[in-house]
Amino acid sequence: MDVTLRRIRETLLEALAHDLVNTAKAAAYSSMLMLFPALLVITTLVAQVEQGGRVLGGLRYIFDQFLPPDTIYLLQSAVFAHHLRSVQVVLSAASLSLFAALGVMLSLMEGFRRAYRLPGEQWGFWARRIRALLLVPIVLLPLSVASLLIVFGHQIELWMIQFAGHDLRHIVLFFWRMVRWAIAMTSSVTVLTALYHFGTRRKEGWVGVVPGAIAASILWFPATLAFGWYVTLDENYSRFYGPFAAGIATLVWLYISAFTVLMGAELNGVLYRERRQLRPAAETVSTSAVETSNSALG
Repeated sequence: MDVTLRRIRETLLEALAHDLVNTAKAAAYSSMLMLFPALLVITTLVAQVEQGGRVLGGLRYIFDQFLPPDTIYLLQSAVFAHHLRSVQVVLSAASLSLFAALGVMLSLMEGFRRAYRLPGEQWGFWARRIRALLLVPIVLLPLSVASLLIVFGHQIELWMIQFAGHDLRHIVLFFWRMVRWAIAMTSSVTVLTALYHFGTRRKEGWVGVVPGAIAASILWFPATLAFGWYVTLDENYSRFYGPFAAGIATLVWLYISAFTVLMGAELNGVLYRERRQLRPAAETVSTSAVETSNSALG
């Protein structure tokens, strides 16, 4: 317990020293620029397929689980209710979202670099940006798979509600929803593990970045739910920002998401330095044991 508290304290101090707050702001700003054009492109493409309406309903359900209520209304009016008609506009929106996604990854990679106390511009200008662009599909692939599982899981749940008339119906629904939340948690850990592994230049395996991915996911879920609850209950929130309340809520939610991701990286950095400190001691003990054995044989 003392070791865990010490690591948490050290992680918080490192986060303050590395200016995590401003790094999270930069990532949130780029995420805001990326979110709406990307969703417009996705919904436009999905609407073209035969089952597009059902998939869009599933996507709305996913966002309803995680986003603040004001953000849901904003997405409904600005994204789900409109689709792009021009191919040129679709390409422009896709280019804008890709450019903003590059900014998100660069901000996060800068936070990872600071968390591990690595020298600046270690990849070089272009190498760093190529790495950031490659991280976009690496992150989107598991997110897309998880989203599809959740979407079709929602359809299965609706079927179960409609046709399950037995006494164990509520128990089955409870366990099914637990499975779906487990999928969401697993996908979050998978995405963050890949992000930490490929977004930081240091010699460390996959296992070494899993603790930060788990910690960030555990921190993100309740933080998101708590913020949504606050926005729902606090009437002053809308009074302060007026018609901009939905946009501000979305930006704050993105900031919370970036903050938790960077906190996970800070924890990985703390654990990484601990392992490096223990490694020379273990090598010293091993060398001493070998010398003692040789002396005894001599």
